[in-house]
Amino acid sequence: MKSLPLRLFVLLGIICSFVTAQDISYGQVHFGKGTAKTKIHKIERGPAGWTAVSPREEIAPDFEYNLRGGPDGLGSFSISTDHRSGSFGWFEKSFPVDGGKYYEFTALQRTKNLKLGRRTAVTRVLWRDADGNRVKHDFVSDASYARGTQPRAEPEFPAIVDELENGWSLIKGTYLVPSAATQGIIELSYRWEARGKVEWAQVNISQTKAPLPRKVKLATVHFRPVGGDSNLEKCKLFEPLISKAAKQGANIVVLPECLTYYGRSLKYHECAEAIPGESTEYFETLAKKYDLYICAGLLEREGRLVFNTAALVGPEGFVGKYRKVTLPRGEIEGGITPGIEYPVFETSFGKVGMMICYDGFFPEVARKLSQNGAEVICWPVWGCNPLLGAARACENHVFVVSSTYCGVDLDWMITGVYGRDGKVLSQAQEFGEVVVSEVDLGRPLIWSSLGDFKAQLPSHTPVVPSEE
Repeated sequence: MKSLPLRLFVLLGIICSFVTAQDISYGQVHFGKGTAKTKIHKIERGPAGWTAVSPREEIAPDFEYNLRGGPDGLGSFSISTDHRSGSFGWFEKSFPVDGGKYYEFTALQRTKNLKLGRRTAVTRVLWRDADGNRVKHDFVSDASYARGTQPRAEPEFPAIVDELENGWSLIKGTYLVPSAATQGIIELSYRWEARGKVEWAQVNISQTKAPLPRKVKLATVHFRPVGGDSNLEKCKLFEPLISKAAKQGANIVVLPECLTYYGRSLKYHECAEAIPGESTEYFETLAKKYDLYICAGLLEREGRLVFNTAALVGPEGFVGKYRKVTLPRGEIEGGITPGIEYPVFETSFGKVGMMICYDGFFPEVARKLSQNGAEVICWPVWGCNPLLGAARACENHVFVVSSTYCGVDLDWMITGVYGRDGKVLSQAQEFGEVVVSEVDLGRPLIWSSLGDFKAQLPSHTPVVPSEE
């Protein structure tokens, strides 16, 4: 027999409930008296040490171990449900770990008939001491909440990092184990959806080397491009500032919104051009010359349509573009067409997304960019509430780099770099100034009580009904 459904044994346990004071063993499963969580059964014929768990037997899904499952035919775990929604349960096993060392978790996962795999199929790793108690991290938090305290080690959430063959995905995460921890508890869980199935195989956690830092210098310019009678002349005004950023070691520099339109008393369409085109080609020469990436706010024409666009170029040439999705009244009345996509681009240092000005007033834009993998969001912005910049950074745990035309005397939008907790890491005070912040994209931001909030976003972000 390849696999045995375990709900049958749950029912048997309920029928035999008159002996609940004792543990009952039957075939592959083991029933135990529940406490805070109900240990429904222990896998006898599968890998040693694994237990199937649910908060309550009445919402327990169907647990199964397939002796010949997985892409290699060496076995797989699966959890499935019938037509009833709200089922919740997980496979669990404790693995010994050495505190203070780095460990890598890997597993293969495959889902079937799931609408919301990100919320339904969830893997966690929990750090515990020898007595099963929670532990604290060794470092002191520098997050904006409970700064200066040692945060408690909350669950880790490994992420899908690669799509493989036959529907399988690779889940992976590398973590520094707190010194007080002696065990890492792995949970493979199924949550809430009806009529679905999740399968896991090749589950492993092992000691590994410390990951290399991913240090990046994020730069932005505070500049009003006064003068210049053509698109190209406007673009050339920015070279001295890009040069300043390069001298400070910047990996990427953000320029402001609609920079070829500023101060020309023209209509939007009169400044619009093809992208890629003349302006991006010029910025490409600078990107290659100074060995950095440039995000520039431009106006784009495609046929009869005009878009407010941010273009990204680098030493390798044109990288990509983003068309502003949310348009204020003036742009709508001026004939601008909104974009409909949220692209994220791979660069030599990390994944970059872009948004433009009014996008910052709405959480959906930055959230979609974050969900698409953005680690840094470049934000050419004419003007906005700076608190919204902090919110977009904090709620998505991304770095946001803004470049605005607002002077600091307006007490409005800033030119600066926002950290992943919303704090301003650097801010320009005078026009003509370039500010640079060095950040580590590989170092997670750990909050007191929240843990690595960025890693939890896929499984915790609410479901929004589709409007299409």
